[in-house]
Amino acid sequence: MSPASEPHPPGATLTWAGCWRGARAILPVLPPVFMFGIAFGIAARGVGLEGWIAVLMSMAVFAGAAQFAVLDLWTSPVPWLPLLVATFAINARHILLGASLRALCRGLAPWKVYGAMALLSDLNWAALIAAERKGERDLGYLVGGGALMWTTWVSATIIGAVAGGLTLDDVKTYALDLVLVTFFAVTLVGLRRGRVDDLPWLVAGAAAMGAVWFLPPNWHVMVGGLAGGLAGLIRDELKRP
Repeated sequence: MSPASEPHPPGATLTWAGCWRGARAILPVLPPVFMFGIAFGIAARGVGLEGWIAVLMSMAVFAGAAQFAVLDLWTSPVPWLPLLVATFAINARHILLGASLRALCRGLAPWKVYGAMALLSDLNWAALIAAERKGERDLGYLVGGGALMWTTWVSATIIGAVAGGLTLDDVKTYALDLVLVTFFAVTLVGLRRGRVDDLPWLVAGAAAMGAVWFLPPNWHVMVGGLAGGLAGLIRDELKRP
């Protein structure tokens, strides 16, 4: 059978039922998301941000790692160019996450796809990928999980901003900024399909470590993702008859 005649998986749907499934699936990860959001709210007040600005940032950006990077660079006057470069480097991984869902979005209206991608994060992406292997074809799974995470993240930021009292250094001392990172690392182990994933993961890890040593801060995220994706693509092409 030629590649052109190979059957394609059916197009995705976006339904309320899928949203409910995604929301239920994401419930176990909400406690660390909540703790991470509180830590951000506290740290934001610690660097001098008004509480309402911190909450508005969580509502509009919805990206914990990038928001913490902003706090690291937040001085007066604000260094806008380094700040924009750092946040792009961190959030560029979403380009790869979105690209991995392209086949699942086939057939959906653009406004549904782009609306769903606005709620894309590492954890609800991982949940959808795991569910897709079991036959899930509803993009609502991503939307439901993302909406619940967004609500939790914003609510926790409000609590942290109201509480205040700690600085960004205090947050790092107690490793509150690593809560969600550690949880995602554990979640990622559950996505391993076997030896087929070992090469891309090793390449991604090695590239990210190299970027940490030789490139400006935060670029390791994009470099590792691109290197791992390229390794996986080359592996699949070599195996193609």
